[in-house]
Amino acid sequence: METTTVEFFLALINIVFLDLVLAGDNAIVIGLAARNLPPATQKKAIIYGTAGAVILRIIATILVVWLLNVPWLMLVGGILLVGIAYKLLTDENDHTDIKAGKNLGAAIRTIIVADAAMGLDNVIAVAGAAKHNTLLVIIGLLISVPIVVWGSTLFIKLINRFPWIIYLGAAVLGFTAASMITGEKHFKAFFESHSLVRGLFIAAIIMGVLAAGHFKKKSNRRRREQTSTS
Repeated sequence: METTTVEFFLALINIVFLDLVLAGDNAIVIGLAARNLPPATQKKAIIYGTAGAVILRIIATILVVWLLNVPWLMLVGGILLVGIAYKLLTDENDHTDIKAGKNLGAAIRTIIVADAAMGLDNVIAVAGAAKHNTLLVIIGLLISVPIVVWGSTLFIKLINRFPWIIYLGAAVLGFTAASMITGEKHFKAFFESHSLVRGLFIAAIIMGVLAAGHFKKKSNRRRREQTSTS
């Protein structure tokens, strides 16, 4: 698929942003997996483990980009991405099930396996945002993953201080999901000839995700407060 230089860089910025927002959990996993190692070995575990995770992520994302050419899979990917956007706003996983590696090899294996298990959201989001452009996938991941690894603590603090970043990330995911659904081969002609309907559909998906996530978050907060006072 041909893209202009401006479209290419806008899509690249989108991919890097989505990866940064979605990779907070992965950064925590990397820290937990290497926490029991000596400082010098910790650095090696993080470098080698992250390198393995990046290679695996690139292969998986390229595979998904290719699969999205199959009829109806753009629709399926878009629906999955709506769920991922909602989960981004409501997920409260504490990662207590991540075991620290006892040696360099164990830590590297833990990082790669945990990243692969948790990386489905990143893979689908990046594949959708890449618009079938493999080069975008590779460049986006090569830029964003090292930032997450080395700046993970800073970025997590930034998200905790400015919660609206998560909402912005969920909105971008909602937009990407809606774009995937409207880009499905069976719907594409209809949406291209009805641009107003397409715009309203995309807006409805974004607002629906944000509203559902916001109210779920408030409900969880009330439940925790009731539990703590009882």
